[in-house]
Amino acid sequence: QVQLVESGGRLVQAGGSLRLSCAASGRTFSNYEMGWFRQAPGKEREFVAAIAWSGGTTYYADSVKGRFTISRDNVKKTVYLQMNSLNAEDTAVYYCAAGPSATDLVRIGIGAVGNWGQGTQVTVSS
Repeated sequence: QVQLVESGGRLVQAGGSLRLSCAASGRTFSNYEMGWFRQAPGKEREFVAAIAWSGGTTYYADSVKGRFTISRDNVKKTVYLQMNSLNAEDTAVYYCAAGPSATDLVRIGIGAVGNWGQGTQVTVSS
């Protein structure tokens, strides 16, 4: 089991940048492949990005490709989401997720998530 706590969400102007962090507790963090999902008001939770346990392979939703970067530090047990060129459509609650397979986080989505964080609100003003 791994417990996840997100931070870094806030109000930002369109065109701005934010870095979200997800701190994990538990001794087996490096065994998990990690991801970020988001849920906008009135919409379903959707995949944003995923990263393999080694950090060497990453995946992105088309809507964020080229603007967002996922990374991880297995020593600090932390996953990051660097978000650049933010726009109003990026407004959502962002959730950190842990699962056994990054590719399943991409292909299956929320059904592949074993552990969720509590979420952090990102609001982009236009």
